[in-house]
Amino acid sequence: MLLTGLLTGCSEPTTTTDARRVFRYNQPESLTSLDPAFARNQANTWAVTQLYNGLVELDDSLKPGPSLAHRYNISPDGRRYTFTLRPDVFFHDSEVFPSGRGRRVTAQDFVYSFRRLLDGATASPGGWIFRGKVLEQADGEPSDTCFVAVNDSTLRIHLKEPFIPFLGILTMPYAYVVPREAVQKYGKDFREHPVGTGPFLFKEWDEGNAIIYHRNPGYWKKDAQGQRLPYLDAVQISFIQDRKTEFLTFMQGKLDFLSGIRSGSRDLIMYPDGTVREDFRGKFRLQKVPYLNTEYLGMQQDLKNLRGDNAETGRALQDKRVRQALNYALNKPEFLAYFLNNVGKPGSSGFVPASLPSFDQQKVPGYTYQPDKARQLLRAAGYGPGKPLRLRLSTVAETKEFCEYYQKKWAEVGVQVEIDVNQGAAHGELIDNGRAAFFTRSWLGDYPDAENYLALFYSPNFAPVGPNKTHFKSPAYDRLYEQAKLEQDAARRYALYQQMDRIVVEECPVVAVYYDEVVRLTQNNVQGLTPNPMNQLVLERVRKN
Repeated sequence: MLLTGLLTGCSEPTTTTDARRVFRYNQPESLTSLDPAFARNQANTWAVTQLYNGLVELDDSLKPGPSLAHRYNISPDGRRYTFTLRPDVFFHDSEVFPSGRGRRVTAQDFVYSFRRLLDGATASPGGWIFRGKVLEQADGEPSDTCFVAVNDSTLRIHLKEPFIPFLGILTMPYAYVVPREAVQKYGKDFREHPVGTGPFLFKEWDEGNAIIYHRNPGYWKKDAQGQRLPYLDAVQISFIQDRKTEFLTFMQGKLDFLSGIRSGSRDLIMYPDGTVREDFRGKFRLQKVPYLNTEYLGMQQDLKNLRGDNAETGRALQDKRVRQALNYALNKPEFLAYFLNNVGKPGSSGFVPASLPSFDQQKVPGYTYQPDKARQLLRAAGYGPGKPLRLRLSTVAETKEFCEYYQKKWAEVGVQVEIDVNQGAAHGELIDNGRAAFFTRSWLGDYPDAENYLALFYSPNFAPVGPNKTHFKSPAYDRLYEQAKLEQDAARRYALYQQMDRIVVEECPVVAVYYDEVVRLTQNNVQGLTPNPMNQLVLERVRKN
């Protein structure tokens, strides 16, 4: 009812809009804002991606390329980025502009948008993309000259030191451009009154029920034949929270795609080897691609905040031989087949996932299933039948079943593990504050560069401020990390990344259980929706036949 009513007001009255031209997807997780400054999770990111653009965007191979900036230049010292904007990009029509017509995007809009991210009054979780990277004042705050509008079409960004993944960071939704007029008019309510430059226009948000977007008839992109994008007339986002109901709605043809199917539905449609069961073959397309996510077990290297059983576990995990034994005791291929229908790849290399170009299992060999080797290491560490190793593993309800499998495999080599289940927020707080000695965790990449994963083992990044949850510290590792950040030659940088990942494997502050994959189910009449390791949802080139 909502969709039918709203589509009658579509911006191109000469076009007949029907279900064939409306893309419908569901968002089971909470969607809190359509403001790019708050695009901190998949729900918000997918929604804002349809409404906004940034200076650059990722291509199909995850390399940054032109978007609102049609060209850019990086100075030889890697500290100055100069972007030349397209002259044909306009904000969406909105009441915030004189006569309601969207105005042209200028370099000043990017200066405003970037400074807004850093403004404490905005309270954006995205300020980290610039903090510590752009030019700073003596007090460590970003300089007034870190973002400079040279003229309407030229933007300069000054970094305090070279940072090779910076272009990749600028592809993130946090870096999308917004108009000052809309933010000033709506204030906090800009979250539900978005004004962007993207392929779709915001129409309506009935919270908890649906969001409706209409096609932007003045979108700046065209396809190779000169046809203006997007092809779709509208997008409808629903909010079905129950995963079984969501799957049933997809099977009824009322949703156009699903992402990240859960265990019940996965077992229903897939064999343990990951192939589609006969009953479902031909009914939809199933796509499985690598995902920038590493599921891991972390081992706290800093004992000062551990108490009780966690302190005992932490002391045992100070011995590298124990950490290595825990790695060798897990049969990762068996785990993936039994629990995940082979959705994912075994963590048989380092921490960097298989979807990144620097990944090379031959150059970074990890741990394979060798229970005898695990027993040998435990004996060398002083454990055995007369003195069993006892550990406590912290997790959440969603992964309790996984942990029971780990528990069984460790028991086979003589390790007794107690599982401690916590609520998600409490679990994260325990880890961030160094109070969990042994814990389950995942790292989903913010941008497609191995630096984002290897930052988890750089000692200045200790949690809770940084992502180094294990408080791993290695002077040799830190030197390589700092060298890699400055290395502009990709091959040499990848070699440094691999050297760092080999240190992570050897010292094993983590168990890399598996490198995740994205599974998408798409209706057969949908064309042009291509998955990628960032699990982005890009609808501007999607068609429905």
